[in-house]
Amino acid sequence: MTDRKRLGRARRWVVKVGSALVTDNGRGLDTQRIAAWVRQIVEARAQGVEVVLVSSGSVAAGVQRLGWPERPRALHQLQTAAAVGQMGLVQTYESQFQQFGLKTAQILLTHDDLADRQRYLNARMTLRSLLELGVVPVVNENDTVATEEFRFGDNDTLAALVSNLIEADLLVILTDQPGLYDADPRDNANAQLIDQAEAEDPALEAMCSDAPGVLGSGGMRAKVIAARRAARAGAATLIASGRETDVLQQIVAGNAPGTLLLPSREPLAARKQWIAGQLQARGQVWLDAGAARVVQHQGRSLLPVGVTRVDGRFRRGEMVVCLDADGKEVARGLINYDAEAAQKLAGLPSDQIEARLGYVTEPELIHRDNMVVTA
Repeated sequence: MTDRKRLGRARRWVVKVGSALVTDNGRGLDTQRIAAWVRQIVEARAQGVEVVLVSSGSVAAGVQRLGWPERPRALHQLQTAAAVGQMGLVQTYESQFQQFGLKTAQILLTHDDLADRQRYLNARMTLRSLLELGVVPVVNENDTVATEEFRFGDNDTLAALVSNLIEADLLVILTDQPGLYDADPRDNANAQLIDQAEAEDPALEAMCSDAPGVLGSGGMRAKVIAARRAARAGAATLIASGRETDVLQQIVAGNAPGTLLLPSREPLAARKQWIAGQLQARGQVWLDAGAARVVQHQGRSLLPVGVTRVDGRFRRGEMVVCLDADGKEVARGLINYDAEAAQKLAGLPSDQIEARLGYVTEPELIHRDNMVVTA
């Protein structure tokens, strides 16, 4: 059975649609196209597929409704446009799904929501409950309150994190391009569409542009990075044109168009998904060669004695990145001491922690159960 045939057996999808598609390149909400996606989602659900919809378009719709000539750059103007556009966007989805007797739910998230363990679990439970009740969740970034520090940056990233959140089998990224090319087709007439690849192939990122469209905030590179994030939880990613006729039905039928990016390793445990994909790094710890080796290849905890340097301002329990002597990331995890204490402990044997600090929280700087090897 081909990999595309297997996609037809995926039972839980996240479908992301971009701003250019939703707003017909900024002309206003494309009700006809939205209706087509809704119909296809309804048909997929009838064949046993659970779908979470991640929809861009609130900012672009707001820009159009406010009569602004172009997408603004100032954060407060983006938030204003999002507040105006989100009303029309959600109303459109709600009215379209109502025609099929289906209920929808609006879920607005910021990176901070998924960086906090309790809020992450709350979002996870809410989405799972909605799917169990047969409700279609419509997810978007909470642009009206998100600050630069806690923005996802683009809805491709959000869609990948939602895929991890609900343990989706498939992430479908619908864009205004037929898929991923080996060069930017806007600049190279000889660019070839990539049919299939491993999501974590480092060559992919070098092939694509990070230039966003006029309306969106993410380019093709953002989609490749999103596919890599989704792959960490075992999800395949399909990048395809949202203008393709019955694109979602083609996936169900095993004839998916576009570029298929496949996971190359086993899914991470749920807690480690959260560490690897949802948390923002608050600092870095640099490891000597021995510590890097045992962390990376032996699955051991990180002890203070193996740390040569500590950077950043972080609190106990926050996520830090572990770097080898060359500055290459080897792991990331939840640290047992704050930045000031960790700096004091760097290079110190664990049996001397109490003498240095006056207390011992844990003998490890990062326990292996709270660590994800990333290299």
